[in-house]
Amino acid sequence: MSDLMKLTIAQARDALRKGDTTAVELTEAALSAVAASKPLNAFVHDTTDIAHAQAAAADDRIKSGEAPAMCGIPIGMKDLFCTKGVNSQAASAILDGFKPEYESTVSQNLFDDGAVMVGKLNMDEFAMGSSNETSTYGNVVNPWRATGSNQDLTPGGSSGGSAAAVAAQTCLAATGTDTGGSIRQPAAFAGITGIKPTYGRCSRWGIVAFASSLDQAGPMTKDVRDAAIMLESMCGFDAKDSTSANIPVPNFEAALTGDIKGKVIGIPKEYRMDGMSDEIEQLWADGTAMLKDAGAEIRDISLPHTKYALPAYYVIAPAEASSNLARYDGVRFGHRAKLAAGDGITEMYEKTRAEGFGAEVKRRVMVGTYVLSAGFYDAYFNRARRVRTLIKKDFEDVFAAGVDAILTPATPSAAFALGKTVEDPVEMYLNDVFTVTVNLAGLPGIAVPARLDSNGLPLGLQLIGRPWEEGDLLNTAYALEQAAGFTGKADRWWV
Repeated sequence: MSDLMKLTIAQARDALRKGDTTAVELTEAALSAVAASKPLNAFVHDTTDIAHAQAAAADDRIKSGEAPAMCGIPIGMKDLFCTKGVNSQAASAILDGFKPEYESTVSQNLFDDGAVMVGKLNMDEFAMGSSNETSTYGNVVNPWRATGSNQDLTPGGSSGGSAAAVAAQTCLAATGTDTGGSIRQPAAFAGITGIKPTYGRCSRWGIVAFASSLDQAGPMTKDVRDAAIMLESMCGFDAKDSTSANIPVPNFEAALTGDIKGKVIGIPKEYRMDGMSDEIEQLWADGTAMLKDAGAEIRDISLPHTKYALPAYYVIAPAEASSNLARYDGVRFGHRAKLAAGDGITEMYEKTRAEGFGAEVKRRVMVGTYVLSAGFYDAYFNRARRVRTLIKKDFEDVFAAGVDAILTPATPSAAFALGKTVEDPVEMYLNDVFTVTVNLAGLPGIAVPARLDSNGLPLGLQLIGRPWEEGDLLNTAYALEQAAGFTGKADRWWV
């Protein structure tokens, strides 16, 4: 592996401006690393020609002295983002061959700032999954392995390809999306940083929809500073997205002072789940001590409706998915099933969707259709929406009482073996137990790697912040990162 792939975004930015390297050299190093990482199955669509053109343009821009921070930085793009003229399938067979004639707002923002796309990344089908085992492209494999083991582990989901690509040092950063933890959980499993910003901070236009009131894009990077740099590039008001917030985007990197003296960090008692492992308990306690030593005030808090978050989420998200995925019918784009003589439009819909959707997507569409159906709408969907309002109010009350951020574990365990829970959807859904509340309340949340467990696998902590205060949240995460001193890297067994 080229030493260039060991750089962070901040380091690469400085090296490019000093002339120590070029965007073309960085891109070639990334493309070589991508080619060597095939056993991980993280990259699924080749964009080499685009990368070459973008890198050459970035070098010209850097020479002019007017280059943004992301200029010349090689990144991976999650397959959920529509990229003009490039396969954008959301890891689903039903979108086989779909090449949009438009660019998602987030990817366009990054390209406008000179970022270089070195490939499209694997993911769970339509972002539905917590282990990256529902993809039509096959499983993504975590670059990390337990000490002394050759067993393949999940990189988490749905942004598992993004997490694996960054952890394997095949690109300097990647885009992700987070509907119930799909940036933060894989970031924790892969020992990297991932932030979900406030709902509305990043445009959803051109991102294939799963659950429209929950989905939010964000960066997956090697460290907090890189997350701040990339997030600023991704954000911004977009008139094409009715939920996009028309508020200024601050300089998030400038907020990284590491000074959190006087900040109040809440520790929610409801996140102490039955059966939580001793290692996760100790990780949480150690993270609390780190923030206290950095000058923060630690305060026990209560978020009383937390126990209803998972059931509410797994009513609301499938309901919205069943509505969003109704557009995939074989009529306008993507896969269309072969029809028998006498088949009509109904048979085309049925056969196309049966062939095109995977088992998890079908499961969620059926659940969503059920909870939206006559006789069950009030019993399930409306009740879940009322619970969501109560969960949001829990956070509002805590922040109104002076809490600046909330510290929790990011996941209930380290990365588990591929295939372990895929046959048990309820057990799989429990992986989101610490993360779904953030999406239901529309808040920003970040996962920061903190230590290795007894098997040598990464464990992460989550910080939840006030709405629209990503800068403050990133600074608290920066202080936690400095205190934790995580330096773990996956050994390169796949090369």
